[in-house]
Amino acid sequence: MDVTTLAGKTALVTGAASGIGRETALAFARRGADLCLCDVDETGLAETERRALELGRQVFCRRVDVASREEMGAFAEAVHERVPAVDILVNNAGVGIAGGFLHTSLDDWEWILGINLTGVVHGCHFFAPAMVERGRGGHIVNVSSLAGYVASEALAVYATTKFGVFGLSEALREELAPHGIGVTVVCPGIIDTPITGSARLRGPVMNRPGARARMAEMYRRRGYGPDRVAANILKAIARNRAVAPISPEAWVAYYLKRLSPGLVRWINAKLGERNRKRIAE
Repeated sequence: MDVTTLAGKTALVTGAASGIGRETALAFARRGADLCLCDVDETGLAETERRALELGRQVFCRRVDVASREEMGAFAEAVHERVPAVDILVNNAGVGIAGGFLHTSLDDWEWILGINLTGVVHGCHFFAPAMVERGRGGHIVNVSSLAGYVASEALAVYATTKFGVFGLSEALREELAPHGIGVTVVCPGIIDTPITGSARLRGPVMNRPGARARMAEMYRRRGYGPDRVAANILKAIARNRAVAPISPEAWVAYYLKRLSPGLVRWINAKLGERNRKRIAE
């Protein structure tokens, strides 16, 4: 898809109240796209809407929990009353859990699966068929993670959801290609977004005093912001990339996993051993 100008096109972004979602929505708006946006954070969503309106775009916003079939269905009906189909769909809404499997409750599993995986399924289910029926192509971006192809014990639950998004995206890409609809799975690495402040921390390592503050500081010092992710999403759409790792560590891990999976397992084992030593200190 030519993204040099998106005038006359409509882009839909879930989780648009902050972070990658907000910056991606505004990047589309700067290229001329009108927007359909949703999030559970109404205050943040209103700020994204305000900034997009200042760019001269038409914006439709609604508070939506992507984990809810009913809410996503109602949102889709409202969107399709305005346009026959969206041109770009970005399933971005996501949450985090840091901690191992043994310290994660079934309530945690239900929460994160509903948003990170079922939320993406809902987005594709309610918007992709209309894109096919319209017959003018388009592009779908599903946001996974570096953790979508390299798992670790510290992100067991989160990685499970992101591996699922990765697999769904690969299958959907094959199915929608004959309809001229591209599908890209975006895999950011360490990105400074608000998820560090809202992620659930589980287990003795993650619950140590100051753990959240240290994690947030590490992401801040990394200095790779969501605006750079948004810029790379535009490039990925333009090149119709199947997989788009974003940030140097995401690219290194992507190729390392394929060239030397044993080395990746060794690195993860060492990281797990280091964390267990921290517990014993």
